[in-house]
Amino acid sequence: MAWNEPGNNDNDPWNTDKNRNSNGGRDKEPDKEPNNDPWGRQGQNNGGKDQSPPDLDEAFNKLMGMLGVNKKRNGGSGSNGGPGMGGKLGGGLVGIVVVGLFALWAATGIYQVDQQERGVVLRLGKFHETVMPGLHWNPPLIDSVTRVNVTKVRSHDHKALMLTVDEAIVEVGVSVQYSIDNPRDFVLNVRAPEDSLAQAVESSLRHVVGTTEMDQILTEGREVLAAEVKERLQSYINNYGTGLLISKVNVENTQAPNQVQAAFDDVIKAKEDEQRVRNEAESYANGIIPEARGRAQRIREEAEAYRSEIVARAQGQADRFDRLYQEYAKAPEVTRQRLYLETIETIYKGANKVVVDSKNGNNMMYLPLDQIMKQRASSSDAARNDSSSISSLTDQVIAEIRNRQSSSPVREGRN
Repeated sequence: MAWNEPGNNDNDPWNTDKNRNSNGGRDKEPDKEPNNDPWGRQGQNNGGKDQSPPDLDEAFNKLMGMLGVNKKRNGGSGSNGGPGMGGKLGGGLVGIVVVGLFALWAATGIYQVDQQERGVVLRLGKFHETVMPGLHWNPPLIDSVTRVNVTKVRSHDHKALMLTVDEAIVEVGVSVQYSIDNPRDFVLNVRAPEDSLAQAVESSLRHVVGTTEMDQILTEGREVLAAEVKERLQSYINNYGTGLLISKVNVENTQAPNQVQAAFDDVIKAKEDEQRVRNEAESYANGIIPEARGRAQRIREEAEAYRSEIVARAQGQADRFDRLYQEYAKAPEVTRQRLYLETIETIYKGANKVVVDSKNGNNMMYLPLDQIMKQRASSSDAARNDSSSISSLTDQVIAEIRNRQSSSPVREGRN
């Protein structure tokens, strides 16, 4: 018969009735009978003989009795188990709790650093390392991580009244753009880096304004002012060790105090008018000077052309006179007659009337040259103003005069 069959209480290791005395306590050890219970403690079984599977319902009930053994420990020994079983169960629960707490502690050490951030790790309050973007783990309560955004461009505005080198008061407003260059220095070296930046901005700005004249600050000296302030401010920040990088300094506003702003506006307007008039004068000069130079060059070239023309004409007349003299030496009478005719042709070329008067008589001869020329023009329009027609007309006049000179001497005249 199996040890767990009904009615077999002799082989039941959990049957404690026979082990109890009349007072309900344990006054003697159990009988040394074969115990085939595989769930019994060491020394209660008999070498593990006849180990059949226990009944599941009864085993579950006994397990529940073991879990409730702590409720009966104050009143005596439990009926469903001994003190050794409760101790083992309590130790297991403590281990589970410890493992759970350790897992929770380890899980809280996992963190992620974004792409634009850097992580500054302190171990027991001392700098340990600077971690790059990604997933990291550090032991909690031992390491502390401070995430710093190194790509964000921050801005700081400052505006104040300041004294210039010429003892004038101006109001200057600047805007400083900066970013974090060294996360370790930003976190550890200075307690309030941005407050230190604000003080450094005011110090550098006052130093630069104090060495500059008011006119330069109010007019065209803003770019120079911003460059000098940036250079000096970066030097201060590096000396402080704040880990900041100044990217740009903009001079937003420069003006006189409100009490004298109207007078300063008039001064600035007068300077602007002066500059405008100067620019107009330069523009006018740039337009007049090239034009005058062009006219002078044209007159110079015209004079050069006139000189060349006169020289060439004089040389031509001299050459013509030389050739004429040579012909005159060969035939003086013919040459003289030719010169006379050419002269008469030149004289009568622009005349339209010829009057011939005789010395001994009262008769006058009138030659209507204009009418003759019109008649010839009607016959040939193409030869109206040609020199050949004038020559033929002159020949006719000369022939007529010669015919009349043969009878009486005449005198030529022209009106």
